[in-house]
Amino acid sequence: MRHRLVARLAGAALRLPAIRPSPVRVTRDIAVRVRDGVVLRTDHYAPAVRDAPTVLIRTPYGRGGPLRLLGRLLAARGKHTIIQSCRGTGGSGGTFAPLVHERDDGLDTLDWLRRQPWWSGALGMFGVSYQGFAQWALAADADEDLRAMVAVVTASATRDSTYAGESFALDTVLTWAELLHAQTVPWLARQWELKRGQPRLAAALEHLPLAEADRVATGVTIPFFQEWLRHHTPDAAYWRTRVFADRVARVRAPVVMVTGWHDIFLPAQLDDHATLRAVGARPRLVIGPWTHGSPGLFVAALREGLAWLDEHLTGPGPAGGRAARVGRSASAPVRLYVSGAGGGWRDLPDWPPPAVDAAWYLHPGGELAAHPPAPSAPDEFRYDPADPTPSSGGPLLVAQRAGPVDNRSVEARPDVLTYTSAPLPGAVEVIGPVRAEIHVRSELPYLDVFVRLCDVDRHGRSWNVCDGLVRVTPDRFAADPAGVRRVPVPLWPTAYRFGAGHRLRVQVTGGAHPRWARNPGTGEPLGTAVTLRAGWRQVLHEPAYASALVLPIVHSGCAQSPIRTNRL
Repeated sequence: MRHRLVARLAGAALRLPAIRPSPVRVTRDIAVRVRDGVVLRTDHYAPAVRDAPTVLIRTPYGRGGPLRLLGRLLAARGKHTIIQSCRGTGGSGGTFAPLVHERDDGLDTLDWLRRQPWWSGALGMFGVSYQGFAQWALAADADEDLRAMVAVVTASATRDSTYAGESFALDTVLTWAELLHAQTVPWLARQWELKRGQPRLAAALEHLPLAEADRVATGVTIPFFQEWLRHHTPDAAYWRTRVFADRVARVRAPVVMVTGWHDIFLPAQLDDHATLRAVGARPRLVIGPWTHGSPGLFVAALREGLAWLDEHLTGPGPAGGRAARVGRSASAPVRLYVSGAGGGWRDLPDWPPPAVDAAWYLHPGGELAAHPPAPSAPDEFRYDPADPTPSSGGPLLVAQRAGPVDNRSVEARPDVLTYTSAPLPGAVEVIGPVRAEIHVRSELPYLDVFVRLCDVDRHGRSWNVCDGLVRVTPDRFAADPAGVRRVPVPLWPTAYRFGAGHRLRVQVTGGAHPRWARNPGTGEPLGTAVTLRAGWRQVLHEPAYASALVLPIVHSGCAQSPIRTNRL
């Protein structure tokens, strides 16, 4: 009775379709033995109906907490729910090695499911973050049994997110390694560390060489952290069996993708969406104003995911129609939240929507304008990796530090260039991929170029919208005879409405630490670099070297709208 009450209360809080909850029987710590003899600990939430579809969740984060609620909600809605700890976590045997065993362990678990007396032949999968990686590892080989997938802030390939712009996502990777290790320490010790503000992790993020940072953060060596530092080049064979992007096009099950504009995996997840669309699939895409672990994302994932599984696993409802969709348009493949002034939820037929690329050019004197620049002297700043330009907000693993923040303290630093438009006479709406093209001349051949777009409100506060970073090496971006390098910088995609009277601002800096590992300026290997070289760099803005930000404009209320004329 208590379990059914929990299901009813949770369903009401999430505004799910009213149901009569099924009684739920829970069997914990089932031993599922895989091909190499390792035992994976598994919980089974069984509905009263025996011949019911199954939902599989494979996780390295333990089987308690929110997953227990999800297990009960799914089972109360008439689905066998299997929650399994990945090897080396949550009591499962073996050693956790990210992405290495998820395909084989997933296939062996599917084979075990097919041998259960309650197996109906219909499988769904649900996964957030790493749980989603485990889904993509299995999905292409699950055959016709796989009927639906719920992929939340995740992607099929992690390599490009780990080395975005060919730098290293230090904050994300080291924080994740520390969180995984924290699951192995006593509860009281962990609470004390959190109460102190995680000083060991903070010290590790500042430490060099990076190959020692895991021991500073946790007291132990984290094998995968060491491997990711060593195998960081684009052609590293290490990653070939640890990414599953080449399998996405083979997945025929309906997929719903839920993500946020400030999520660490957003570009990679949109790549998966594009792959599915290219082969004729019709995935549903939901993008909200969320960060990787924000509460709003959790609620949206449950609402979208439960409704999606109801529809595609259960089939016709009691009245013969399709299962109810909750909080989403029945006809819209894409639903996204437009942030900023006067935004809100929008339903679209596809992603990205039709837009006109409009260039906003960098000008001397910190001006950002729609007209190309005139001849001018470059702007110059000095980047010192011993005092790296700090990262502030944006896509981070920890929700409390992520998302939009006021950037004025960072913009006041001498190593940050800013370019700001005049107040907008009308609203400008930007939806789609954002990119920049920056022309730089540098004292050192090894450098990073970080570009951030901000919305400056009427009070002068500068709120980050999206950003991106690219690591420059002599062999990636060759200098011309004048020593100038053209550096294209992809920024995170966005959906944002800049209000009338607001201003656009572009930041150009030499890094964003610790979100990305600082560039030492020496070309030394990522994990062992300890020598730090400071140097000046110039940003050019003249007809031959027109540095600019390119925005996908879907609406502009400006009288002198850049939508009409300017492209790079």
